[in-house]
Amino acid sequence: MSENQNELTIENSAVVLIDHQPAVALMTAPRSQTELISNVTALAKAAAILDVPTVLTTVGATGGPLVDPIFKELSEVFPDVEPIDRVSTNAWSDPKLRAAVEATGRRKLVMAGLSTDVCLAQAVLGALRNGYDVYFVTDCSAGVSPEAHEDAKTRLSMAGAKPINWAAVVSEWTPDYTSPERVSVTDVLARHGGTAAHYTDYFVAQISAGVVKTPDFLQ
Repeated sequence: MSENQNELTIENSAVVLIDHQPAVALMTAPRSQTELISNVTALAKAAAILDVPTVLTTVGATGGPLVDPIFKELSEVFPDVEPIDRVSTNAWSDPKLRAAVEATGRRKLVMAGLSTDVCLAQAVLGALRNGYDVYFVTDCSAGVSPEAHEDAKTRLSMAGAKPINWAAVVSEWTPDYTSPERVSVTDVLARHGGTAAHYTDYFVAQISAGVVKTPDFLQ
């Protein structure tokens, strides 16, 4: 197994998912709500499988007249992780969130959130000011409009954060496709990976049918 020399590794990064909630999502305009949920679920699943520390946040989820819980797909991946709820759009201003991130011991943060232009942007900028190296996951985030999403991407990039997509994050974590870590996320890629998922299904079908020999690393 080759050494992982990528910027993001399983050992040096933590994930922060901000306000992936039904009512918040309804205020955004992603390319597809279904795709947004699939993407952030894939990132969450990979992080859970690979034991990458993950912090969850919500805004106004409880304590008011209405309830807006985190996506059920995320609570199913992290049943033991209690989202940090707050009343400010700036999650980074919450001492509980900053303490949870600090407790991971990681200085590279993989962040995604709703909306890109408000809650995610404010949290990313706060993390940058505190010296964290931030990668914001564009396809696990959405703005209140397509223009707002693009504006936020530009603003955050100019501030020093790095745009990335969920599949690229997983590939940075597991670059060696013969490693146990990469094999462990095969199902995630097969279920959520779009074109890559089709290729994975095709590859597995050839093995199952005996057309090709099972590679040693999949034995």
